[in-house]
Amino acid sequence: MAKKKQKEQPIILVTNDDSIAAPGIKALVDAVKHLGRVVVLAPDKPQSGMGHAITIGHPLRLNKVPFDGGIEAYSCNGTPVDCVKLAVDKVLHRKPDICLSGVNHGANHSINVIYSGTMSAAMEASIESIPSAGFSLLDYSIEADFEPGKKYIEQIAKYMLSKKKQKHFLLNVNIPAVDASLIKGLKICRQAYAKYEEDFIERADPHGKKYFWLTGEFVNFDKGKDTDVWALKNNYISVVPVQFDLTDYKLKTQLEENW
Repeated sequence: MAKKKQKEQPIILVTNDDSIAAPGIKALVDAVKHLGRVVVLAPDKPQSGMGHAITIGHPLRLNKVPFDGGIEAYSCNGTPVDCVKLAVDKVLHRKPDICLSGVNHGANHSINVIYSGTMSAAMEASIESIPSAGFSLLDYSIEADFEPGKKYIEQIAKYMLSKKKQKHFLLNVNIPAVDASLIKGLKICRQAYAKYEEDFIERADPHGKKYFWLTGEFVNFDKGKDTDVWALKNNYISVVPVQFDLTDYKLKTQLEENW
């Protein structure tokens, strides 16, 4: 009697924008490593705020590096999006079953999703029809506690692996920086209308040359109770379904009718 063919382990691609040495990526791997074959490919240095940038005109270098628990891992001198592209084409030689990005140090709610290297890496995978999610913790400290969010990361990853998802499945997940006992659970949200009121402080370097330093205050203009900002303020983990299609379909219809 022929032996029953053993089901292959799912491949989980893990990346980020804070670099391969960041505590957040180690926490993400730890949360999902028992769910399949985890392969890590992340920038060799912090790439926060890179958005969906790709490297053109400069060589990209890929290095195999040691990682906790003997996980297969690589660093790249490119952007988070470069990392996803290289992982699919040169490391895995196929699309992974899911892609997880993070855990980012700091919020990626509301308008932050536009600038985020964490979310752009996940979005790049989504463009390639790989179910993806970006995870962020609302704590910029290098000593941030990622433990409270781990079970929810595992829960989301299990859901993503459980059955075939829509073609461009993508989630933006933000975790409040509170004790595990205070987290009320997951809340499906929409992206809040909020932005930074920015200011560039003018300074002089030691040579007397002028430079500018970006500062700003985060302002939430959206008082809805279905937004990511509201959820996080009330100790929920916010889960926002995201898409890369930026078409304004309502305006498109109006223009077609009235142009």
